[in-house]
Amino acid sequence: MTKKAAMIMLVAVLALFVAPVTFAQTAPAAEHATNWVSVAAALALGLAAAGCGIGQGMATGAACEGAARNPGAFGSIRLAFILGVVFIESLTLYALLIVLIK
Repeated sequence: MTKKAAMIMLVAVLALFVAPVTFAQTAPAAEHATNWVSVAAALALGLAAAGCGIGQGMATGAACEGAARNPGAFGSIRLAFILGVVFIESLTLYALLIVLIK
C-alpha cells in the first residue's frame, strides 16, 4: 500500500469516527429544518450526471478508436455508439425525473 493510499484510508476512517458525533445533536426547531430529501436528490443527480459523462467520454473514445482501426465498419460502429449514448443519457434523464418528482 502506498503512502498516498494509506493517508486516504486514514482520512476515511477518521471521517467515519467523527460522523456519529456530528449527527448525535438534537434536532433544530421545525422552522429551521433542512429538507434532506432535496439535498440527497440533488447529490444523486450530480453523481448520475458525472457517471454518465464519464461513460459517454469512454464510449466516444472507443467508437473513434474502432472507426480509426477499421474504417469499413464505421456504419455499424456509429449505430452501436449512438444507441449506447442514448441509453447512457437516458439514465441521467431518469435521475432528473426522480429529482423533479421528489
